Amino acid sequence: MTERDWVRWHDYYDQPGSSLGQRLHAVRRWVAAALDEGASRVVSLCAGQGRDLLPVLAAHPRRGRVRALLDELDERNAAAARAAAPEGAEVVCGDAALPQAYAGAVPADLVMVCGVFGNITDGDIRRTIATLPQLCAPGTMVIWTRGRSEPDLVPRICDWFEDGGFERVGVEGEGTGYGVGVHRYTGPPVPLVAQEPMFAFVR
Repeated sequence: MTERDWVRWHDYYDQPGSSLGQRLHAVRRWVAAALDEGASRVVSLCAGQGRDLLPVLAAHPRRGRVRALLDELDERNAAAARAAAPEGAEVVCGDAALPQAYAGAVPADLVMVCGVFGNITDGDIRRTIATLPQLCAPGTMVIWTRGRSEPDLVPRICDWFEDGGFERVGVEGEGTGYGVGVHRYTGPPVPLVAQEPMFAFVR
């Protein structure tokens, strides 16, 4: 299997009518909603070029009070994100699957897991969801994505979140090629103790 070029992957955002472009707009709306609610600490896993977070943050009236950590493994994407990052947003080039990568930045008020669940096994999705409370404060909003090709795993992912102490806020994309889910953490504070990777990309 040819390794995916994660820089060129971003080009699909710019194709008129693409499902990734639609997904991008949906995620940005939810990011804006979280910032409007008062989110001040943000972490983004596998952040890519930060197109879903950074433009919204840069234009938001509360941008000066927000601290964001974007973790991205591809050095080229990390460099692009760093060039677009407003003050208060830090881009780290590293393995976003490692929970300890977020030490000092969590508990966060907004956690973004976009572009992850479609590239890992079902078992790793469940492992990631089970670890997310360690990144969250009570009330944290988690925005996640998953393509809706058959078999559509979005309903099961919702169940896994809800079994793990999260309540559903919204799910978008039914009948399209994309899925955007938003869940809010309703459990107690959990210390960051996990050492093992949450996931590994399989394609």
